[in-house]
Amino acid sequence: MAKATAASPALPLAEAAADGAGRMQDVDRSFLDWPFFEDRHRELAEALESWCAGLSVDHGDVDAACRDLVARLGAEGWLTHSAGSLDVRTLCLIRETLARHDGLADFAFAMQGLGTGAITLFGSEAHRSWLPRTTQGRAIAAFALTEPRSGSDVANMETVARRDGDAWILSGEKTWISNGGIADLYCVFARSGGPGPKGISCFLLPGDAEGLEIVERQEVIAPHPLAHLRFNEVRLPEDALVGAEGQGFRIAMSVLDVFRATVGAAALGFARRALSEAAKRVRARELFGAPLAELQMVQGHIAEMALDIDAAALLVYRAAWAKDRGAERVTREASMAKLFATEQAQKVIDMAVQLHGGEGVRKGAMVESLYREIRALRIYEGASDVQKVVIARQVLG
Repeated sequence: MAKATAASPALPLAEAAADGAGRMQDVDRSFLDWPFFEDRHRELAEALESWCAGLSVDHGDVDAACRDLVARLGAEGWLTHSAGSLDVRTLCLIRETLARHDGLADFAFAMQGLGTGAITLFGSEAHRSWLPRTTQGRAIAAFALTEPRSGSDVANMETVARRDGDAWILSGEKTWISNGGIADLYCVFARSGGPGPKGISCFLLPGDAEGLEIVERQEVIAPHPLAHLRFNEVRLPEDALVGAEGQGFRIAMSVLDVFRATVGAAALGFARRALSEAAKRVRARELFGAPLAELQMVQGHIAEMALDIDAAALLVYRAAWAKDRGAERVTREASMAKLFATEQAQKVIDMAVQLHGGEGVRKGAMVESLYREIRALRIYEGASDVQKVVIARQVLG
């Protein structure tokens, strides 16, 4: 595989669809020459792009599609990057590339990393026995944090874990849990002590645990496997505890610190695809006897879309680079990346729909699909308004 050099970017702007690799046109990947990246990142991006060129996903059965995607991502080795020594730039590049090609493929990859993040960062050797299964695509993971009455307010969760001899008894509910209903492993956060963040602990729960109830499969505008869970006196062994008792809030925040920037990367992937589709549309569509692309107002929209994407990419890869350089916490950087990238991607995709006219809202159109995919990213892993609070607190000390 040819390596990129400063003089000859490996992946230039407006790649021709006839290059034999099946790449989409108008996708600017020259950002890979930014100093945030090393040759290994560029090589990975090139290899994944080639793999994605042949990616075909049947969205008719979302559960089956996710199982198939996890198996394929595992078989090809991509899931090895979701655990172990986490390189956040790699995670971001993978999510951005997968999202640009298929939102469900990005989801399948991301949830494997998020669901096992606590094991990777804090797990015992016994806990780590799960990782070969999840990275090979033989087991599906889930991250169970959100509750019906404490979404963004994690410290006030109500799910309880109480000691019973040498075991734990888990009671309560979780909602909007990605991979809920199909996961083989749930990373569950529950209150084992007093009020506030110091009373929360983290536990591993097998998907076939007795007392785990799938209350509801939740359907959303961009279909993904989601569920409302109930823990009916679920009995867990003492070693189901990850880290120390009372360390759960810290574990959850540490995992989110790693993966929050990758949400921004997924948004980048959606936005880049939207810009590619918009550029193709305005070149081909004529209005008043000339291509839309010749109208200055349209050119202005295209310029703003490109600007928003580059600005978001700088924030996303700054956060990833800072974490990879050894920063203990990148709360401010990750929150900025997640907030800006998801908000700007929503604007970019909305404009792509506008530039498509009536075709933009046709069910099944690419930009219509992107419009549905992007909306949830402004909510999960910390809604946009919550990110503003987090950033303000970081600034104000």
